[in-house]
Amino acid sequence: MKRAMRIDPKDNTATALNDITAGDTVSLVSKSGPVGEITVNQDIPLGHKLASTTINKGEKVLKYGEVIGLATQPINKGDYVHIHNVESALVPPPKEVK
Repeated sequence: MKRAMRIDPKDNTATALNDITAGDTVSLVSKSGPVGEITVNQDIPLGHKLASTTINKGEKVLKYGEVIGLATQPINKGDYVHIHNVESALVPPPKEVK
């Protein structure tokens, strides 16, 4: 079975330990062992993140127990979490030029 690592218990993301294909059931693991299973909704490359819980638009995205960004749209449990649905919580987005 493919696996993803939830690094901190507070995280709402997990990191893919294999290339994952949409529809795969993935074992979520932590330092202390298995923490559950999840079916992924999109392909997720090795080393990239998936949502381990639903993340609403504007909510904090957590990895390492720290805020790594804000959701720019709703992210369903099992979705690919990347720049298409997360923006930096540290650097404001560029302003549109009119």
